[in-house]
Amino acid sequence: MKIYQQALQLRARTRGFHLITTEIVQAIPQITEIKTGLCQVFIQHTSASLTINENADPTVRKDFETYFNKAVPENDSDYLHNDEGSDDMPAHLKAAMLGTSVTLPIRNGRLALGTWQGIYLCEHRNYGGQRNLIITAWGE
Repeated sequence: MKIYQQALQLRARTRGFHLITTEIVQAIPQITEIKTGLCQVFIQHTSASLTINENADPTVRKDFETYFNKAVPENDSDYLHNDEGSDDMPAHLKAAMLGTSVTLPIRNGRLALGTWQGIYLCEHRNYGGQRNLIITAWGE
């Protein structure tokens, strides 16, 4: 069994859904040594999240942002946590809905994503800053 782990700091991005598959693959080239295994990507933040979805049509990413903004609106007077701005508590809720990690199969040295799948960084803050990931790959 081989186990590899790599930290990756993503550059700051605007609020929205951003494809980061290429950055992840480049950060852990040891995946090519694994014939059968798993890769977990974990984000070390509470106001951004990760998900896997459509990687070809950019309107999907815009529609994700529209949906989550409608589902979890800003400036809700019922929120108690608002010290960091009106986008902070909604960002925590959106991150809780989507999650902090994704796990993907590794097959023949590559992430076994479907034809139209990519890994998204879901940036829920207006000014979230750099985001830190831990990528762990293991297998034989």
